Amino acid sequence: MSKIGFDFPAQPRKTILSDVEEQWYMPFLAKKLNRKMTSMKRSNFGQYDMAVNYLTSVMEEAKAVEKVAVYNIDHMAQIRFTGKDSVALLDRTLPANVASMKIGQCKYTLLLNEEGGVQDDLIIMRISEEEFILVINAGHDLTGTGMDHGHEVELISDADRILKYKKEDEDVLVEDISDDFAKIDVQGPYSYRLISELFGKKVLKNRNKPEKNMGFFTFNEFDYEGEHYIISRTGYTNRWGWELYVPAKVAVDQYKRIIEKAVDLGGLLVGLGGRDENRLSAGNVGLPLMGNEYKPTWTPVNAPLFNAAVDLNKPDFLGKEALLKVIDGGYTREMVIVISEGIVVDRHVYLDGKKIGICTSSINSPNVSQEKRQFIGSKRGSVNEEGGTAAIGICWLDFNPFEKDEKGNNIIEKDGKAIRIPVEFFKLDKDGNPKGKPVLGYISGDGVTPATSAKPLKKIENL
Repeated sequence: MSKIGFDFPAQPRKTILSDVEEQWYMPFLAKKLNRKMTSMKRSNFGQYDMAVNYLTSVMEEAKAVEKVAVYNIDHMAQIRFTGKDSVALLDRTLPANVASMKIGQCKYTLLLNEEGGVQDDLIIMRISEEEFILVINAGHDLTGTGMDHGHEVELISDADRILKYKKEDEDVLVEDISDDFAKIDVQGPYSYRLISELFGKKVLKNRNKPEKNMGFFTFNEFDYEGEHYIISRTGYTNRWGWELYVPAKVAVDQYKRIIEKAVDLGGLLVGLGGRDENRLSAGNVGLPLMGNEYKPTWTPVNAPLFNAAVDLNKPDFLGKEALLKVIDGGYTREMVIVISEGIVVDRHVYLDGKKIGICTSSINSPNVSQEKRQFIGSKRGSVNEEGGTAAIGICWLDFNPFEKDEKGNNIIEKDGKAIRIPVEFFKLDKDGNPKGKPVLGYISGDGVTPATSAKPLKKIENL
């Protein structure tokens, strides 16, 4: 069987939108903000050369989501599955209940290996009875061997992993359609206004009940100026927002329109740095990232989105047996969000002098309230002052630090106050003992910023 994944590129790839960012957006923003032109900071992400931040700082871009933020997400791939047996193949390989999906519905799910580890997390959209689109992470469209950040790696694309489980007589066609679209995400409270003014309110309406707005985790298809688009509402940042799949031939022009409108509304184009902050500050638990919180050697049991991504009531799926063994064995690891006085990625978490876990992501954030920053007990003025910052992060702990209610949910507040558990973060010496001065912080029951993604669009449609 021929592979679907692309060969490992000799050089990091560029998205269809990369040149317009360098040649148009940077001068456009410099003029708008009356700033001197500088070079944007770039990084290899998923074998794509991506902007970390633009003319604006990571902090400015992270803050933009409070109004409207635009993301070039064109490094993510779209894989189409068609044929009468596509449902059976996807239901067999993915832990979500694919067979029960309705046309127009999206689901968040995972691609597991046979040991229950996470190979990727993704969004699946049901286009018709026999057609699905999988939206996968950057670099997960590659099959081959190459050098990644100085190390030789061997990759297998998500499509090729799934096709390993296709039966010989099954009718399934798989194709990478990423070159047909550019993926542009628009997030924040002014996102409704931006989309409706550029493409019309009709595109944001419920496909089955046009008098109502789109539901959370649904998508629409629409035509605009003779081109076919897809728009989904899946809460990339756990805030209000949409993901646009723009036809490639008009992508640059539409990207400019979207950015111009966003800047007029007080928003910005946001690079990798700001997007990392936005997913960590998303609601009570943040959003895990493949390669940081999710890894092929770690099971996702007790991750915040486990129950949304995995249907253990399904008769079978790839990795189910391994997950059940882990669960039956009394798996206690838990993913939590932390707020700290400084960046603590790869530092170990200590509670009452005992090591209890490790921090897998951490970044400075301008979106932490002063009250939450002052709770840390830091002596740093930059943390405590008005307009200051603190770091936010996600940690895997050896156990769940929260009590549970009768329904099995974490108790994250008592008497109207959020549960916050003070901890320290240490680096370890060669013998595995904590060394140096600790970074102070706490496990946060109420996260960083409230999640709004699933809330009614009535709250923002007239902004």
